[in-house]
Amino acid sequence: MSTEEIKSKLHEGIENIDDNEFLLAIKELIERKYNSPDLPKLSAFQIQRIRESEKQFEEGEFYTNEQVDKIIDKWLEE
Repeated sequence: MSTEEIKSKLHEGIENIDDNEFLLAIKELIERKYNSPDLPKLSAFQIQRIRESEKQFEEGEFYTNEQVDKIIDKWLEE
């Protein structure tokens, strides 16, 4: 289906929707697409912690999901 066909179907579909909540949800999706959200401001401490975490990851200092599952299972057994 071409872009123009999709747009036409969407226009037609929207014209037939009477559910205000559903229309507001569609409006929100469209607004998110074209209005980039403000990025959160990070403190110097948060930026430092992110950099430390990235370094740890690069050096292989992390747990896999399977390892964490085993650790949790072990804690629950105690």
